[in-house]
Amino acid sequence: MEVSIMIKSIMCCCGSGLGSSMLVRMNVEKTLQKIGVSGVSVTQGAADLFVVGKDLENFVKELPRVVILDNIMDKAELENKLRAEFEK
Repeated sequence: MEVSIMIKSIMCCCGSGLGSSMLVRMNVEKTLQKIGVSGVSVTQGAADLFVVGKDLENFVKELPRVVILDNIMDKAELENKLRAEFEK
């Protein structure tokens, strides 16, 4: 899959402070590989796309590109939402 010109980096965030963003980051990296996307870094700094749990929805509404996960452990949901972002 060709990388979207607009997405070069993805940041994963969580509100609990228990390391769930690291789990989401690992799932994002695996999912990008699975759907054939390369050349995108998954970071903890500024990013073009943010992946967050539903608990942070109100904090990220002003960001231009956000994937909000209803269940941060649901890899199928993550895959579907990342595919949609990269197909834009």
